[in-house]
Order: sequence, then C-alpha cells, then structure tokens
Amino acid sequence: MSGKHLKLTRAQKHNILETMASVMHTFKAYPSDRDVGLAAEALVTTHPCLKEPGSKNGSYGWKTSLKFKMGNYRTKLARSGCVEVSVNAGRRSVNNPEGEHPHSNIKSARRAEVNYLRNFRRGKDQVSLEDMRLCAEFHRVTNINLLNQFYAELDRHTPRLMALYRQKAARTGKISEDLRNILNHYDCLEVPDVNVKRTAVLHALPVYLREEDPEFFKTCNADALDESTHIDTPVALLTVVTDGASQTSPVHFTFPSMAVVVEDDLVMRDIPRFADAFALLFGLIYALHLDYPRKLVHTFTFVQKIFMGFDDGKPLKPCLHALKNDLLLKE
Repeated sequence: MSGKHLKLTRAQKHNILETMASVMHTFKAYPSDRDVGLAAEALVTTHPCLKEPGSKNGSYGWKTSLKFKMGNYRTKLARSGCVEVSVNAGRRSVNNPEGEHPHSNIKSARRAEVNYLRNFRRGKDQVSLEDMRLCAEFHRVTNINLLNQFYAELDRHTPRLMALYRQKAARTGKISEDLRNILNHYDCLEVPDVNVKRTAVLHALPVYLREEDPEFFKTCNADALDESTHIDTPVALLTVVTDGASQTSPVHFTFPSMAVVVEDDLVMRDIPRFADAFALLFGLIYALHLDYPRKLVHTFTFVQKIFMGFDDGKPLKPCLHALKNDLLLKE
C-alpha cells in the first residue's frame, strides 16, 4: 500500500519461483511465452511490492526467470521418472554419446494437440483405464448410464420375476427343475442381500426363457486364468475361483471376482459382482455392434428392450412378449 518495492534475498526469490513453477505445471507442463508472461503479470499484480522499477510493466524480469525455472522444474521431474515430461527428455551428451537427440522420434504438436503424457492417477493403470474407456463407449453411443439404467430396471422388475420363477419352479419338467436348483441355492443363504438377489434373477432368466448355453456361465480357476488370457469360448461370464467351487454351488452367488470374455479374449477381469459383469458384457456387445450369443438371443434381447429400453422397431418374440405382459400384471 505504501508503494515501496521489496528487495528480495536470493533464497526468497528462489522459493517464489519454485512455488510458481509448481503451480504452473499443474495447469500446463509446457506453457507458452504468453502463458509465462500472464503468470508473471499476475504475480506482480497480486503483490505490487514485487514489481521491478526498471521494467516497463514491472514483470519482465520475473517472466524471464520463470521461463528458466520451468525448464529446471521439468528437468527435475524427468529425472525422478515423471512420464509427463521424461518422454520429451532424450538427450545426447559427452557422457552419453549414443543417446537420442531431445524430442527424437516424437511427432510435433499441431494446433491444440497435447504433446506430453501424464502419469497415471493414484490407483489407476493401463488396464483399469481401458476398462473405463470400454464402459464410456456405451455412454457415448447411447447417452445413457449403463449401470444406473440396468440396475434401476432390474430392481424394479425383480419382485415380479422372482414370483414368476417360483410359479414355474413349482411345476414339473426340466426347466422347472433347473429353476428350483437356482432358487434353492438362493434360499439357502441366511441373509441374502440385493446383490445375491440380482445374481439369482439374472441366472434364472435364460432358464425361464428356455435358453441354455453351458459355455456362457463358466467357472475358471484363478491360477489357470493367469497363465493365458485366451478362453476357448466366443462370449462368457467367468466366475473366478481358487478352491474348485462348482458353477452351481451357493458360493457362486457371493463370490467376489468375475471376468468377461468377448470373442475368445479376456477383456475385463476382477469385477466384484455378477450383476456388474452381466451389465458390462451387454454394454460391450451393444456398443461394439456384436451379435448376441446364438443360444442366448432371447435373454439379451430382453435386457436390451425391457431393462435398457432400446427398441429397434422389431416386434418381440412370443416368449418375450408373454414375459413382458406378465411383468406388467399386478401380483
């Protein structure tokens, strides 16, 4: 307020520049000349006592110092292994005559392209980000949140579906017997939660629709899964076990690890819940325009049209039309 200029010590100026470089790097690793100039102007505007008397705008010296400090700051980060800047830090020197020139084999940025690579966020890696990208593709295509829509409709129809399953299970025949087995495993659990109920509903759906594909719901040992990611089946949901638990045992309803197979390749793994894996598999098939599994066409068509509300203009098959009418009836 007095208009006096502060005479800084070397250590004080170093601390100011170091802090400025750190903050600037959070916005842009390679700021332009204009960016650095704006940062210097903001510094002296906020703290008028730092203005330089011999400078036209009071910030020219700060601008020059910030340029050098940003370069030194990036060098420190590159030496510490920061991918964001180390990708551009190749250098040939007397001590490293075989090294590449700086920026060797790196395409120059054009217009608004970004020319550096950020480090992974904490808890993220290449696999987890690829899984996020695959789910985001469904949202890009449909503008609908996959899991929110899927679970909202699944939970809305669960009471009626369970009632229909029990009515069918009370009869005789192969379909009724299979439904009884699934429901008995569900009833054996002392405190079934919502995730267990969702698993039972989705397991029983293809059975109720008279569809069966033993290669779709599969159990895989965790050790065998680590050896190779190629699975000899076009599309499948894998329950990953370590103790040889069978596919139809009650532990399947609560086992915490699932994997998704598409076109014989393991595309997603370490999925915590069965219903999550089922929804993600549907999202992948729909977003990538793949054909539904031949033996489970009715099941996935039901998910598409009833749970997700995606009507392709084609009439429902008689079995699906009957099930839809049954769901609309009051108990």
